[in-house]
Amino acid sequence: MSIVDTPERRQLRELTRAFVTREVLPHLDDWERAGEVPRALHATAAKLGLLGIGFPESVGGSGGDLLDSIIVTEELIRSGGSSGLVAALFTHGIALPHMVAAAGARTGGSLGGRLGGVSSPGDDSLIERYVRPTLSGTMIGALAITEPDGGSDVAGIRTTARRDGDHYVVNGSKTYITSGHRADFVTTAVCTDFPGSGELTLLVIDKGSPGFTVGRRLEKLGWHCSDTAELSFADVRVPVANRIGAENTGFLAIMQHFAAERLSLATQAYATAQRCVELAVRWCRNRETFGRPLASRQLVRHRLAEMHTRAEAARSYVHGVAGRVVAGEPVVTEVAMAKNVAVAACDHVVDQALQLHGGFGYLRDAEVERHYRDARILGIGGGTTEIMNEIIAKGMGL
Repeated sequence: MSIVDTPERRQLRELTRAFVTREVLPHLDDWERAGEVPRALHATAAKLGLLGIGFPESVGGSGGDLLDSIIVTEELIRSGGSSGLVAALFTHGIALPHMVAAAGARTGGSLGGRLGGVSSPGDDSLIERYVRPTLSGTMIGALAITEPDGGSDVAGIRTTARRDGDHYVVNGSKTYITSGHRADFVTTAVCTDFPGSGELTLLVIDKGSPGFTVGRRLEKLGWHCSDTAELSFADVRVPVANRIGAENTGFLAIMQHFAAERLSLATQAYATAQRCVELAVRWCRNRETFGRPLASRQLVRHRLAEMHTRAEAARSYVHGVAGRVVAGEPVVTEVAMAKNVAVAACDHVVDQALQLHGGFGYLRDAEVERHYRDARILGIGGGTTEIMNEIIAKGMGL
């Protein structure tokens, strides 16, 4: 039996599919045009236990591991959702793990072992103030790392935090922040030494803090239902109790959680490819040209066969790497390869699927058009394809 094909995970698929059919599909186009999903959707997903998948019950989650999170992401897209919806609804998947891990360090739990035992006296309170409310659907969190001049250079972060008694004074800016407009708090990477020193710390900064400004809503090629913002900090005072882990441990914490983020993006990529194969097959069976269905033509059948092969091969490889991550294996290189393999498959498949749909595929009424737009970010977010190749090259000893 496949590691992702157990009775429990089949039930999780069915639950996710029912959620998408009932709560998402009737409204997704409206959310795309509005530029965000409603806060009520978070509460609904939380009541079903979907929002807490992958987080331990001890912090208000639903339990499960990375593979369970992958199942939810995969099924959400294959049921007619989108990677943009995943980004909007599950932003907490990148905003909360650092808090959970740091609290695990303080209590001696297994999560803390990954952070080398570092912790902060405020870590337990962060669970109560931010993690539990977010997993219950009453708060929304975001992660702020990327800066206007930084891109993938995490160590070069220039947003600073100067200690002043029981507070840090934060100055700087962030950009491309997913859920930045709707977020009630932002897990923020700051430099606690001189700008660009690489001495990073993670702080939780509340929306509405004096000096914290949420800038314009960024208009994007895809992910239209996921709001994206610019953030600026001008002498924002943040309590030391809002620090995650010990000071200057932020870089390690960020790096250690990149694997889950990258595998989530890889999952979004192969699941988008699978969904587009299904859409293309359905279209080619029903669409007639010159008196015959498109699927009756060998050229079309072979193109569909190749699309299906690429999508399924990517899915298999991502699942295999995810299983090794869950088992605790050090697979940094393999995670990078999984992301690139899945993104490459997705890029090819969405392009071919839209081509097979012809003129209809170019319309906003076509689901394949949304996937075509949304897919482009997957090779950029969480580390670009080029950064993944550099990681792979290092893994090869180059």
